[in-house]
Amino acid sequence: MTFKTHCQISKGLVDPAPLVDVVFLLLLFFILSSPFVMQSGFGVIMPTTPVPTRSSFPSLVLTVTRDNLLFFNNQPVTLENFGQALREAIQQKNSHELIIKADRAVSFGTIVQIRSIAIKAGITSVNEAARAEASLPGATP
Repeated sequence: MTFKTHCQISKGLVDPAPLVDVVFLLLLFFILSSPFVMQSGFGVIMPTTPVPTRSSFPSLVLTVTRDNLLFFNNQPVTLENFGQALREAIQQKNSHELIIKADRAVSFGTIVQIRSIAIKAGITSVNEAARAEASLPGATP
């Protein structure tokens, strides 16, 4: 016995609206779940050292880029007004330790000049930051 059906397969256009909705939802999900950069970057490539470094989260940090741009606690400063900004920060935070995060292309003369300004401002400890060799991209521990 054979049954006749009245169903036919209709061929039509696929509606792209649901597909676009799903793609936008996935895009939104990936954007919101991606990690955000919390520390602003100035393009500094610090020199490396084979000795592991220890830091105590100092409150006074000076970043020097390869173009000799200075950023004191993430605020741009010039070499001329760095001393005054440092004296104000010492009074506010009561910290006498300065960490210099300088690019490896910065001249030694610039570092010496920064050190002398810091010592005149009342800093008792000036340290240079360096990156451990094991933390370099592509380096094996």
